[in-house]
Amino acid sequence: MKTEEIIEKLVFKSRWILAPMYLGLVGGLVCLLIKFGQEFLHIMMTVVDTPEREIVLSILALVDMTLVANLLIMVIFSGYENFVSKIDIDNHEDKPHWMGKVDYSGLKLKLIGSIVAISAIDLLKAFMHASIPGQMLTNTQMAWMVGIHATFIISGVLFAIMDKIAEDTPHH
Repeated sequence: MKTEEIIEKLVFKSRWILAPMYLGLVGGLVCLLIKFGQEFLHIMMTVVDTPEREIVLSILALVDMTLVANLLIMVIFSGYENFVSKIDIDNHEDKPHWMGKVDYSGLKLKLIGSIVAISAIDLLKAFMHASIPGQMLTNTQMAWMVGIHATFIISGVLFAIMDKIAEDTPHH
């Protein structure tokens, strides 16, 4: 066997180094579930005595965690299938319709869309906190948050434009 063949086989098999990382992300999902459960129980135990604004902020925190969990699922499924191995569950009735069909370009757009949604929720929470006495953010802090959110939006638009240009460019 040639040295080149050995190197190529080793490089090809090296993709499996990513598998434990994806399992670690599954562990991250479990951590999010635990924090979600804690927050949900806290809401349920204090709902009667808690002002409406604080309930809304707590629910926004649940939405935020759910969006992050969705983001993790997309990264785990798509990343594993694009870089490690196909997931053989073709006949499973619960298989998401997008699974196995999202390429790296589509994954980037889905990820940036999720990040923009998470950023929007965080921005909404910050604006709601700003109206609570004693929890006000400075104008500089708010400007940074809006600027970062705008940067995410612009990045998403630029990713979409770059993908469209690449798609329309004839390949040699």
